[in-house]
Amino acid sequence: MRPLVLIPARLASTRLPDKPLLDIHGLPMIVHVLRRAQEADVGEVAVATDTPAIAEAVRAHGGTAVMTGTHHASGSDRIFEALGTLDPDGRHDVLVNVQGDLPTISRAAIRASLRPMAEPAVALATLIAEIHDAADRTAPQVVKFVGTALGGGRHRALYFTRATAPTGEGPLWHHIGLYAWRREALARFVALPPSPLELREKLEQLRALEAGMRIDAMEVAEVPLGVDTPADLEKARRMLAPRPGDAA
Repeated sequence: MRPLVLIPARLASTRLPDKPLLDIHGLPMIVHVLRRAQEADVGEVAVATDTPAIAEAVRAHGGTAVMTGTHHASGSDRIFEALGTLDPDGRHDVLVNVQGDLPTISRAAIRASLRPMAEPAVALATLIAEIHDAADRTAPQVVKFVGTALGGGRHRALYFTRATAPTGEGPLWHHIGLYAWRREALARFVALPPSPLELREKLEQLRALEAGMRIDAMEVAEVPLGVDTPADLEKARRMLAPRPGDAA
């Protein structure tokens, strides 16, 4: 595989204005995400954005940024445009989409997303973590993954839902919105219209399932913090606070 890691970012949050540029211990949040992706060491990394200030912040810290249009409805559309700009010759066959509001994403999680891609039948791969908090089992903002275990921490996706599913005894799985795409699968996906279940559940990945694309998921130990509110930002600052002995 020849992966390319792309991080979509824009200044669209109403609950947390200018979210990608907010400071976390001297660095914009988007730069923290960029560094986690670089440290994963799976391939080249770039930020895809429609905002010059985000591109400037990324470049000021040694990263690569590519400008995209302002019309995109999703991060998948944005990274597809960025892919055409960065790699028009098709050198990269796998794209890893890392959300720009995950400053605590682990290097191991990014690497894990690529493991299912060794199976040619897999169109895209994602991540899941077991739900341990009772409140999360019923919370609609916690997207549940329903699938068949294949062994070795890998699962084949059957459905994604905001409901509590499946019923009965056994673990529930929290879906983590990080994706590894085959290039041709991403091209097919962005050309499709939103699907009925996607619109009903407000979950973009259902478009791929309804189109017959195979999605596999890897288990990881924990769900990375998604920063959506001022409280999330303060939590991220605590989690990423320098520890005694860290290099300056």
